[in-house]
Amino acid sequence: MVKTTVSLIKADVGSLAGHSIVPKPLLDIAERRLSEAEETGLINSHYVFHAGDDLELLMTHFKGENSPEIHELAWETFKAAAEKAKELKLYGAGQDLLKDAFSGNVRGMGPGVAEMEFEERRSDPMVVFAADKTEPAAFNYLLFKIFGDPFNTAGLVIDPRMASGFKFEVLDVKGHKKVVLKCPEEMYELLGLIGTTERYCISRIWRASDDLIAAVSSTTKLSLIAGKYVGKDDPVCLVRAQHGLPALGEILAPFLHTYLVAGWMRGSHWGPFMPVGLKDSRCTLFDGPPRIVALGIQIADGRIASEEDGKPLIADLFEDPAFDLARQEALQLAATMRRMGEFQPARLGEEAMEYTTLPQILKKLEGRFEPA
Repeated sequence: MVKTTVSLIKADVGSLAGHSIVPKPLLDIAERRLSEAEETGLINSHYVFHAGDDLELLMTHFKGENSPEIHELAWETFKAAAEKAKELKLYGAGQDLLKDAFSGNVRGMGPGVAEMEFEERRSDPMVVFAADKTEPAAFNYLLFKIFGDPFNTAGLVIDPRMASGFKFEVLDVKGHKKVVLKCPEEMYELLGLIGTTERYCISRIWRASDDLIAAVSSTTKLSLIAGKYVGKDDPVCLVRAQHGLPALGEILAPFLHTYLVAGWMRGSHWGPFMPVGLKDSRCTLFDGPPRIVALGIQIADGRIASEEDGKPLIADLFEDPAFDLARQEALQLAATMRRMGEFQPARLGEEAMEYTTLPQILKKLEGRFEPA
C-alpha cells in the first residue's frame, strides 16, 4: 500500500510593519508556486496560510519524509517570497533563510519542518498546529496533555486501543541526542525532561501497542544554527486524531486554559500562549502575545479532502468562541507579566538570554567589574 506523506514547512520570509503578519503578496507567491507543483504532480494537494509572521506550506505527496524534491520546492518558494519581501522593504525579509545554497533538505537551514508518513486509515483526521513568537518546546505541555494526561484525554482510560499508552521521542537540542520514553510507565522521567523547555522538546509520538505514528513536531532552534538571535523558532506540529488516537476534542482540550511559553518580544520573555483563528493570527501587543492556530483537515487518498472545485476543506478550529476563556486568560497574564518589565521571571533566564542581543549591551561593563 502506498504511504501518504504530510509535510508542513514554514519560514519567516518577511512581515508587514514589524513582526506582525505575512502580507497577501507573499501568500500569493506561495499559492502560485504550490499550485504549479500540484499541476505537475510533484505534490498531491496543498494549503497556504500564515501563523503571525510565518509563511506556512502544508503539502501532501507520496515521496516520503525528507524528500529532496519537496524540500527544494519549499526552499525555492520561500526564496521567491523573500525576494518579493525585499522589493517591498518588508521587515525581516528572508529572516529564516540562514543558508545560501539548498543542500537537499531544509532542516538545519532555518525553516521549520513537521513531516509524517503513514498508511491511511479508514478515516484520517488531522490537526495542524502552527505557532508564532515561541520555541519548539512550547508544544511539550500540549503534547503531554494530549497523549499522557488521563485528566485531559478520556480515551487513555476508556478506549482499549489507547490503554497501552504512547511513546514519546524527546530531543536534547543542545546535546544533539534523543531518547524514547513510554507512558504511563515512564511518565515521571518524561516530565523530568520536558519540563526543562530550554533544552528538551518532544519531536515524535507513537501509539505504544503498534508504533502507529500519532504526532510529529518541528525542533529547529534558530539561535543554535546561527549562533546568535535571529528570531524565534515558531514551531509547527501535526497530530492525527480519532480511531484509537485522541479525539479531536481531546487534542484541543488543553486550550481551555492558556499557559506560559518562552519567546514573545525579542525572543526574550515568558508570555501566554493565545489560541486564535486565522483571522486573528497576527502579533501586535508587545509583538504578541505568542499565537497558535489549529486547522482541522481530513487526509483522503493522498490528498487533503476538498470541495468539488479542488479547494481544500479546512476547519479553523480555534475560531470557536469555546476558546474565549483561554484568550481572556492570555490577555490577563500578558498584563501581569508586563508589569514586571525587564525583571525575572517576566524575562527569560540568563542561559536563554545568551542567545539574544543583551550580551552586546552588557559587554561594555566587563572592564568595570572589580574584585569584591
